[in-house]
Amino acid sequence: MKSIYYEQHGNLAYVTLNRPDALNAFNYEMLRELGDITESIRINPDIRVVIFTGAGEKSFSVGADLKERKNLTDQQVKRNIYKIGEVFSAIENLPQPTIAMLNGYAFGGGTELALACDFRIAADDIQLGLTETSLAIIPGAGGTQRLPRLIGEAKALELILTAKRLKAEEALAYGLVTKVTSRETLITETDSFAALMLANGPIALQQAKFAIKHGMNVDLHTGLNIERKAYEITIPTEDRIEALNAFSEKRKPVFKGK
Repeated sequence: MKSIYYEQHGNLAYVTLNRPDALNAFNYEMLRELGDITESIRINPDIRVVIFTGAGEKSFSVGADLKERKNLTDQQVKRNIYKIGEVFSAIENLPQPTIAMLNGYAFGGGTELALACDFRIAADDIQLGLTETSLAIIPGAGGTQRLPRLIGEAKALELILTAKRLKAEEALAYGLVTKVTSRETLITETDSFAALMLANGPIALQQAKFAIKHGMNVDLHTGLNIERKAYEITIPTEDRIEALNAFSEKRKPVFKGK
């Protein structure tokens, strides 16, 4: 059985961590599969939004597979840390918008995967957190960098140094998740959120994401230049002309990603 289950419905891709018996913990093989699938998504022009979730009802992912980790050499641990960081960075850098659909526990690397996504929608009965310091390690897949950029340095220090486990509503208050919904409506709410983006121009979605991501860590002048260049890419597209025609004809545009 593959440790990553992948399916595509129209322009929407679903990536499911598929080790439910291990609470979707990341072993090396799973990371390799996730990396390969992420690369295939990156170059697929038909995919416009990506949803990441976990198999089963208990866990999104509890992070690193500690049973595997216990039997690894120090060099193999370093290999795994490098691989998980590489894969999560590839997910963060996907041109398509990404959503983490948190259907269960998300601890350690599970939360770090969610942080690598653009949005996080959580079931109201889950828990999540960067709990690594309770295991005498630190977040090693981007948690110490992405969390403070998302919620601020002081709050990130609090959560990481205390290894606090947050309930969904607490995570919403911290700004860690985008939205909280009931378990029964989690899939429909996530699909509805994705649909809001799928209705828009796919090239525009990618260029807006590019401008925001690359403009955040530079000065305003440089950021404005990044925005301008990203805008210029949308000008000669068929989709932009389609949007103008649809507006004048009082109909919904049909975007082709061209």
